[in-house]
Amino acid sequence: MSLEEIEAARASGAGELIEKTVKKPKTHNDFAPGKAGGVWNDSIMGDPKSFNMLVAEKDGTTAGVVAPLVQYLADYDVIDRKWKGKIADFEIKIDEENNKLDIIYTLKDNVYWSFYQNSKPKVKVTSDDVVFWYDEIQGDADCGSSAYNSQFMPMEDGTSQRITIEKIDDRSFVFHFPQIVAEPVLHTNMDFGPAFLYRKAKEDGGAEAVKNLFTVAVNPKEIPSCGPYFLVEYTPSQRLLYKRNPDFWEKDVNGESHYYPEEQVVQVIGDQNTNYLLFKQGKMESFSPSPEQLEEVVKNAKNTLTSDGKVLEDADSEKSGYTVFNAEGSMNASFWSFNQNPKNKDKPFYEWFCKKEFRQAMSCLLNRGRIIQQTYRGLGSPKYSFFPEANKYYDENILLQYRYSHPHAKKLLESIGFTKKEDGFLYDEKGRKVEFDLCFAASQPFFSDIVQIITDECKKEGITVTARPTDFQKLVDQLMSSYDWQSIIIGLGGGSLFPTQGSNVWVSDGNLHLWNPLQKSPATQWEARIDELYQTAKCIVDYEKAKPYWDEYQKIYLEECPIIYLIRSRSFFALQNRWDMTNFYYDNLNGAETTYLWLK
Repeated sequence: MSLEEIEAARASGAGELIEKTVKKPKTHNDFAPGKAGGVWNDSIMGDPKSFNMLVAEKDGTTAGVVAPLVQYLADYDVIDRKWKGKIADFEIKIDEENNKLDIIYTLKDNVYWSFYQNSKPKVKVTSDDVVFWYDEIQGDADCGSSAYNSQFMPMEDGTSQRITIEKIDDRSFVFHFPQIVAEPVLHTNMDFGPAFLYRKAKEDGGAEAVKNLFTVAVNPKEIPSCGPYFLVEYTPSQRLLYKRNPDFWEKDVNGESHYYPEEQVVQVIGDQNTNYLLFKQGKMESFSPSPEQLEEVVKNAKNTLTSDGKVLEDADSEKSGYTVFNAEGSMNASFWSFNQNPKNKDKPFYEWFCKKEFRQAMSCLLNRGRIIQQTYRGLGSPKYSFFPEANKYYDENILLQYRYSHPHAKKLLESIGFTKKEDGFLYDEKGRKVEFDLCFAASQPFFSDIVQIITDECKKEGITVTARPTDFQKLVDQLMSSYDWQSIIIGLGGGSLFPTQGSNVWVSDGNLHLWNPLQKSPATQWEARIDELYQTAKCIVDYEKAKPYWDEYQKIYLEECPIIYLIRSRSFFALQNRWDMTNFYYDNLNGAETTYLWLK
C-alpha cells in the first residue's frame, strides 16, 4: 500500500473502532455503595526519588507514589462546575470596600494521621498541619517549594504582598488575601505532610533535613497516612505494596471506607509494552492503549456494556476479559517548545529560538493532519486554541494563525535573514547551518513517530532536526535544573479548567516557565504583558470584566508561539471485567474514575 492508501484505510477504520468501544462519561449520579476486598494491580514506569511530600512537588513519580497517603483540602466538581469541601469545608468572605478577601477552612473531625497496624498512636489532622506546611515548608524559600512564588500577589502600587494564613482553632484556619481574587479555593487548595514529623526534622536540621525525610531507604511502614492506603513495602525496580487504611475518613452509605480494594500492588516496569503484556495476561487492572496498540486492544475486548454504557445481558457473570471505553478529544495536548534560556546564549539555536518569526515558522512546519492520520489513526483533532473548551474563557474565535504551510514558513524564515542554499540546507544571516536537537520521552513510542514527521517536514526547508529520545526523569531535570536542552516535545498533564492554573508555567518567574524559567524580571515585552494581564485578571471576579484580559492573554501566547500545541487525541481506556463498573466513568474532564470500583 502507498502512504496515501494506508492513511485512507486508517481513517476509514477509526469510526469502526469507536463503535466497538463504550462511551460512559461522568454524570451527576451518586456513587453506589460497594464491598471491600481484592487486589488492584497497577504500574509505574520508574522508581520514585523519595516518599517525601516536598520532593513530590518536582517529581511526578514520587507524587503518584505518595498520593494515596494524603488528602487535599477541597475538590472541584467538573460536572457542576463548583468547588466542594474534601477533608475541609470552606467559607469565603469578601470585603469589597477594602478590596480584601478571607477564606476560612474547617477540617473534618474524623481525619487522622494513622500508622500501619497501629504501630504508633494515630494523630488527628489539625490546622497546625496546614499552617506549618504553608508557612514553614511552602513559605520558606530555602525549602525550594514550587508553591513559594504563588504565595505572593503583585499589588497596584508595584509592591508584592503575601497571602497569609492564620490559625483560628485546632480545626479552623483562615487565608488572608491582600486583595480580592476570582478563585480563592484554587489558590489555597493543597495537600500537606504531618507537621509533628516535618517540624522536628526542620528544627533539627533545617531545610535539608526536611528534604531528606522519608527517603526511599526508609521502612515505608513508618510513614503515616491520612489517605485511603498505607505504603507498607517497597522493593526498588520491582514493586510497591499498599494496604487499605481502616481509619480513612470517607465512608459510603453503609459505613464502608471508600477505595474498596484491600491491597494495591504497583509494579515498576520499564515501558508501555511490558505494561500491555501484563494487562493481556490479566495482571494489570487497566490499560491506556497507545495509537499503535489500539486496534489489537479493541479487537480482543469482551465488552460487558453496550456502546452507550448500558449493561449487557449476563454481564454480571462475565469476569474474564476486559471492556474498552472511549473519550472525546482530551482537554490538553503535548506541545513543542524551544529553549530561550540565556544560559545558552553562546549557542546558535538560542539566537534562532528567541526570534518569534522562527518559532512561528516551526508552527507552520508542524503537519498536524499528517500526525493525526499516521500516528493517531485519524482519532484526533488539531489543537489550535490556548485554553481548552472546558475553560469558561475559551473563545472559539481566538485560535492559532500559524498553521501548516510551507510557503508561509519560508516567508517567515526569509524575513529574519534565513536562506536556503544550493546544497539544500538552510543558513541563518551569519552563514550558520540551521540544525538543532528535538528531545522527547523515550518511554512514549508515538512521540518518536511525531518527531519523525517533524524532522521530515523541516528537512523540506533545509532544516536538520536530530531526534533525541531521553529518559523522562532526565527530561524533567533538564527542564528544571540543568536547562541543557534545545527543543522538546512534552506534555504537562491535565487541562487548564481555570485560566490561573499553571502559575509556575505561564508567568515569567515560574520555576516551570520552561523556555526561560525563574526570571527576576520579564525578559521580553510580551512576557511582561502576560504577567500584567495574569495578575490583573486573576483578581477580577466578574466574568465580563475579566474576559478582555484573558482574551488578550491567549492571543499573545498564540502569536508568540513559545509553545506549539500538537493534537487533541481521542483517548481509550481498558478495564478488566472482574470489576463492577457501576461506579466507573471515563471522559475528557475526569479521565478514568476508578476510585469507587469493587470486585464483582
